[in-house]
Amino acid sequence: MTTYAVETQGLTKRYKTALAVDNIDLAVPAGCCCGFLGKNGAGKTTTIKMLVGLKRPTAGTISIMGQQQKFGVQNQLPFGYLPDVPNFYGYMNGTEFLDLSARLCGIPTAQRKDRVRYLLKQVGLDRTRTRISGYSRGMKQRLGIAQAMINNPPVIFMDEPVSALDPIGRRDVVEIIQSLKGTTVVFSTHILADVENLCDYVLIIDNGKILAADYMANLKERHSKNTAKIRFYQPQDAKTFTDCANTELFTVEQQPNPMELILHSQAANMQELSHAVTAILQSHNLPMENFGAHTPHLEDIFYETIGK
Repeated sequence: MTTYAVETQGLTKRYKTALAVDNIDLAVPAGCCCGFLGKNGAGKTTTIKMLVGLKRPTAGTISIMGQQQKFGVQNQLPFGYLPDVPNFYGYMNGTEFLDLSARLCGIPTAQRKDRVRYLLKQVGLDRTRTRISGYSRGMKQRLGIAQAMINNPPVIFMDEPVSALDPIGRRDVVEIIQSLKGTTVVFSTHILADVENLCDYVLIIDNGKILAADYMANLKERHSKNTAKIRFYQPQDAKTFTDCANTELFTVEQQPNPMELILHSQAANMQELSHAVTAILQSHNLPMENFGAHTPHLEDIFYETIGK
């Protein structure tokens, strides 16, 4: 039986006449890394802020690790949170800030020092002695993740954790997220490649509605739809194949690489598609480098889901 770390029913947020989040039901499995995808203004940040208690829902219920969350009611919260632009006391150093965070979470004095030291090392700031005002954006992001982990929560929410970071800072944050095995991580992002590499569960939101919520493997299987990729040695061979394609059996999608084509089949199965492709290759003496079933990338799934 699946245990859910984050559950909502009918979660809704309305601003006067604008409906930012529209009656969404979520069930994020415990222990997974969940990518939360959507265009700007789709409702990602509003949803996360309701989940962590920073916005009052217009309607609906929220449960985190089986605990019902009510806006304005202080509980021993079972989650950590990294906002999209974390703010700090610039006059403090990393140790002082995490110690303050540990005090606010009620961590006993005997445990605070070891916890702070452990987290600073985990995020690569254990040798940094400067004040936070002198931190780079990437260093602040790593400190923000350490703050979100201070009370060792079973769930961590991150809003755009790699936005505006340079490639090195982004890599550092991605590696930290990868290290959080066993912790449920829900993070929003525009970088689809990070979600594809990191996540085993995906949420896609558009215009305040959840359009997809499933394991990555299930999404890819569902969207494959008898799709194949064929690669030729020469662009001219790919063009000849396209000109001769039997559109009653399959359609051809051009790729940035002029020697590659994606074939979308209307055939009953891949075997029928393979026979049709082989017939064209033989009749026009076209050598090909390889041919096989094509698993769609998350980018393909995202655009198909939101209808773009």
